Amino acid sequence: MSKADKIFLSNLRDIMENGFSDEGMPVRPHWEDGTPAHTVKKFCIVNRYDLQEEFPIITVRKTNFAAALDELLWIWQKKSNRVSELNSHIWDSWAGKDGTIGKAYGYQLGVKHKYKEGYFDQVDRVIYDLKNNPQSRRILTNIYVHADLHEMNLYPCAYSMTFNVTGDKLNAILNQRSQDMLTANNWNVVQYSMLVIMLSKVCGLKPGEFVHVIADAHIYDRHIPLCKELFEREQYPAPKLILKRDVTDFYDFKVDDFELQDYKYTPMGKKIEVAI
Repeated sequence: MSKADKIFLSNLRDIMENGFSDEGMPVRPHWEDGTPAHTVKKFCIVNRYDLQEEFPIITVRKTNFAAALDELLWIWQKKSNRVSELNSHIWDSWAGKDGTIGKAYGYQLGVKHKYKEGYFDQVDRVIYDLKNNPQSRRILTNIYVHADLHEMNLYPCAYSMTFNVTGDKLNAILNQRSQDMLTANNWNVVQYSMLVIMLSKVCGLKPGEFVHVIADAHIYDRHIPLCKELFEREQYPAPKLILKRDVTDFYDFKVDDFELQDYKYTPMGKKIEVAI
């Protein structure tokens, strides 16, 4: 089994066995049929992934690597909030009449700020510091901007990245306020592990440790039977991540540059309903 499988299944078991249920309480999320979407949750789960050890993609169900990376590049490389610039329909439900998700996600990363070294957006500032001041303890991004929340169609779930260089390795912490564990946990792990890998490549570093901090880690009521099925499935070793060409500019990365070699998984088999 992959270490990612072990961590993922351990999280699910802990939430189901020791979590807090909000059944009977007023909740914002609901199912498509209008039924309130209740959860069982744990407060503050912290998972650590050594990117030198394996690429942390689960095998007990498929994580769509290409779609996850495409969304990450949409946010971090294109710095976009326009859903037509994404090669999937993941964000369609949150698109406004103007075709955007408002001042959210990629929009925030693309806003330029004045520093003593010049004007940078958040992504370019990270790259500048990793190349020129790698021992800095101030290399981070934050897209949870309170002044703009009223103009966001969805408040950011994964909202902050903190980067830290130890020796020749780039480590990072993703802070996430909320996580639908079955639907999106490994999706985000794959995305931000890839971000660390890509930034390491263009900044002359090696990928180190990726740490995922989740404030509200929850399983929706209709997902619990699906989660239980995962414990009975065959698990496979983690695949090998291959970079097919030499890329030196972060903005030159493409989804097709990467390949998962020997990615074996058990298909989900059933559609996962997403709470709205």
